[in-house]
Amino acid sequence: MWIFGVLMIAAAVAGFFYMRHTKSELHAMVGTETLSIPELERFREVSDELGAKGSFRKTAEIVGAAHPRPEGLLTAELSKTESVWYRYRVDRQYETVEYRDGKRYRNKRTENVADHTSGHGYALIDEQRRTIGVDPNGTKPDGAEQTIKRFEPHHGGGGSTELFGFRLPAFLGSNGSSTIGYDYQEWVIRPGRQLYILGEVHDKIGPLVIGKPENGGHFLISTRTEEELRQDRVTRHKLLAVGVIAATLIGLGLVVAGLVT
Repeated sequence: MWIFGVLMIAAAVAGFFYMRHTKSELHAMVGTETLSIPELERFREVSDELGAKGSFRKTAEIVGAAHPRPEGLLTAELSKTESVWYRYRVDRQYETVEYRDGKRYRNKRTENVADHTSGHGYALIDEQRRTIGVDPNGTKPDGAEQTIKRFEPHHGGGGSTELFGFRLPAFLGSNGSSTIGYDYQEWVIRPGRQLYILGEVHDKIGPLVIGKPENGGHFLISTRTEEELRQDRVTRHKLLAVGVIAATLIGLGLVVAGLVT
């Protein structure tokens, strides 16, 4: 019994740190100003005049429509959707057979066999067709559109599997395992999708780019509005606070009960 108590306390500690992170994100959104591209350009001009050309840094929120990089749109690997960003994930579901105490047991398990996020940058464009670069730096956007969510059963055979033009390696069923099938998922950001971004604007490569802060800080890319994100963080913080308190009390109770008995 006390083991479950310790696990509950460990979950409470993890929840506490996640709660702190959520609160920090909320404070960052509240305390950061939403700036237009012309306003950021003016700040950069002042920085240049002060002799800091190429060293401009400013934490800001930016709102605009997703726009492709100069080289053009990307093509998502699975759905072939034109996009400025995409991610796909493929999970293999398989079954293992184990023998314990003379009995045969089947266990269903899942392993990830592919997980790829496009690394190319893109841009935000405002109503006056002015643009600012976006360096996603591997960050997964909140609320990206899911274009594929599909399970494909495996029909046997030792050869490789192909779906959506995507080829997976063969799994030979070592250690008594057999493939049940594959879960395919894909997410995209299409051009024109309205985005909210919180990050650090810089001019290291010349043109203004918003990306992950160099010296730490929050970097958020979302298809939701700032107001929606703030409300989400408020609700999440409240639920986590209740969960942390409940898990701590239950965990302590189980530990004490286990020690007494």
